[in-house]
Amino acid sequence: MAAPVEIEIVGYSGSECGPFPCDGDRTCGLSDCFPTGQFMKAAESLRDYLAVTYGEAVIVTVTLLDGGVPPRIREIIEARHPPVPMILVNGRVTSIGRISATRIIREIEPLLGASGNL
Repeated sequence: MAAPVEIEIVGYSGSECGPFPCDGDRTCGLSDCFPTGQFMKAAESLRDYLAVTYGEAVIVTVTLLDGGVPPRIREIIEARHPPVPMILVNGRVTSIGRISATRIIREIEPLLGASGNL
């Protein structure tokens, strides 16, 4: 089996899942966290959704900034100024800027297909 695709979600535990209000349309593709819009609930919902959909081919981790910013994350912020929550796919900053299954799937599908994980 090829190496799994790694998704890292970086943000603050008490923040929201993105810049848009949580609404009933569920444009993010997640429902377990509705209607809270809470960062941690959304991250858990994403992890659960991707585990069911892709199994071990995708790993989701959360890096919290509450206790300080890790040096590697600080370097990314200083160089790129990405929005928080920040979504990294295999260590690469994406332009997603929110916890959204639909947008993350668009990022990872090509990687999963290319690595034979699907």
